[in-house]
Amino acid sequence: MEVNWRLARRQKALWKRAAIVQAVRTFFVGRGYLEVETPQRIPAPAPESHIDAMPADGWFLQTSPELCMKRLLAAGYERLFQICHCWRGAERGSLHVPEFTILEWYRGGADYRGLMDECEALLPYVAHAIGLPDQFSYRGRPVDLATPWERISVREAFSRYAHTSPEEALERGVFDALMVSDVEPRLGAGRPTFLYDYPAQRGALARLRADDPGVAERFELYAAGLELANAFSELVDAEEQRARFTQEETYRRSLGKHPYPMADEFLRELPNMPPAAGIALGVDRLVMLLTDAATIDEVVAFTPEDL
Repeated sequence: MEVNWRLARRQKALWKRAAIVQAVRTFFVGRGYLEVETPQRIPAPAPESHIDAMPADGWFLQTSPELCMKRLLAAGYERLFQICHCWRGAERGSLHVPEFTILEWYRGGADYRGLMDECEALLPYVAHAIGLPDQFSYRGRPVDLATPWERISVREAFSRYAHTSPEEALERGVFDALMVSDVEPRLGAGRPTFLYDYPAQRGALARLRADDPGVAERFELYAAGLELANAFSELVDAEEQRARFTQEETYRRSLGKHPYPMADEFLRELPNMPPAAGIALGVDRLVMLLTDAATIDEVVAFTPEDL
């Protein structure tokens, strides 16, 4: 019988992927984090207009494990991490597959800046574990993991690269387009970049800055133009969170998208959640970065087209 060479040639990358995942686990266990597994089929995802959850027998496949992990925080768990599969509809491209792997971690008593520091420790640890030095290249672009990494606000990035303000871009309805065309390709040049302090309209589950309520305490992490992670200081006001969910779900339905029920159990337990910060990091993209892979297809065992 003929060998499936498309699967066979991924073997080297999959060995490295396994080593990367093992290093991630060792990093978090060494810092006192509890690894958890939460259900992947849930009754209600968090409504986000740009993300489509896949229906599954009356419920939904998770787009992120965050609601269940935050419920654990509310029940007294202080440090949690999880490596799991998530699903998002209509996502396929060189950086996307509909079923993908996420690393999420949550830390009570921390804010988004604390997670920046943890990212600066995690990536070099994992790179060294697979034999990479701090300096390497990704698709011909230099990457230097030596700290400190660049930190630039969304306001500064839009002024520098898109020659406009985030407020004007939102008013014109071109914020996301300018992010993709003008801002993101210039981030993480030479060393990783934290893009932080997003407009409040782009921080659905994030805490707003006390000194500037128009800004959400959120960041994304980029290396060589590749988006790796999304993080924020968590919103713990249940009434405010319900209002944001309602607003976002109303907008989703105006776009003709599949309606979601309200995440009532999460909202009921949210008042018990301590101040905390959480982050989602794309494992597939991390493997791409550390193996110099051009597409996500090179670092997963099966793509949808292989099935």
